[in-house]
Amino acid sequence: MKLVFAGTPEVAVPALDALIASGRHEVAAVVTRPDAPAGRGRRLVASPVAERAEEAGIEVLKPNRPRDEEFLARLREIGPDCCPVVAYGALLPKAALDVPTRGWVNLHFSLLPAWRGAAPVQHAIMAGDQITGASTFLIEEGLDSGPVFGTITEEVRHTDTSGDLLTRLAFAGAGLLEATMDGIEDGTLKAVPQPADGISLAPKITVEDAQIDWSTPAMRVDRVVRGCTPAPGAWTVFRGERLKLIAATLVPDRTELAPGVLEAGKNNVYVGTGSHAVELLWVQPQGKKPMKAADWARGVRIAAGERLGA
Repeated sequence: MKLVFAGTPEVAVPALDALIASGRHEVAAVVTRPDAPAGRGRRLVASPVAERAEEAGIEVLKPNRPRDEEFLARLREIGPDCCPVVAYGALLPKAALDVPTRGWVNLHFSLLPAWRGAAPVQHAIMAGDQITGASTFLIEEGLDSGPVFGTITEEVRHTDTSGDLLTRLAFAGAGLLEATMDGIEDGTLKAVPQPADGISLAPKITVEDAQIDWSTPAMRVDRVVRGCTPAPGAWTVFRGERLKLIAATLVPDRTELAPGVLEAGKNNVYVGTGSHAVELLWVQPQGKKPMKAADWARGVRIAAGERLGA
């Protein structure tokens, strides 16, 4: 088939690579979000998908909005059979959905209908799911509600951050998307409507969602830290300034610390929660680089009874 691939972040690159390397389909063009400011200089930088497509000599389309008539006209001119999508980052209007003869097919990082929305992997970790996965489905105008072509499953490891899990799903999902394109072309794959039960939503994680509530159980604190790493980053407050929490671990035998209370030893930093303590491993003070929690604690000289949190 002639394909137009839509995607933006690094997590979409493995799927693009798989389709380019397949040899069975032609990736005629790539649709991605416009260049965005990045780094200290805030200079405009192309998306990872745009960079990979340019390396491969593939035409790159960067509409400000996918409803822009100039973009729609070029899409009709290319005339794709199918448009695979991975984390494109913008809603597709009906005018765009109607262009490819076999539709737009999204690779979504959950087992639909669970975790429809922008942040399925983060929500799966924060909810304590033991199994997640990826799905390919035909895009409709509803939110991730279209019929499903195929799925793969992936275990959620107890140490997984959302970055860890998303990386594994990106590579496993690339194979699923390629197989879905093959099945659509040869007619062996039929999309099946999603069940009405088991729907859950995964909206974008906000900075407020990532703030640690030390009165909750340690397991919840651990899940928020892992689910919000690397973005938007779990955080708390120490001496009136934000402290980012990069890595922590559970310490079930320490139950004497009150929620938020710090205890710093020579090589360890413990914090009380609503159940038992967690040990901080890596933190990032406001305006500074990430550091080991023990090094941070030595630098700030934690006093007896000092707390984390507002």
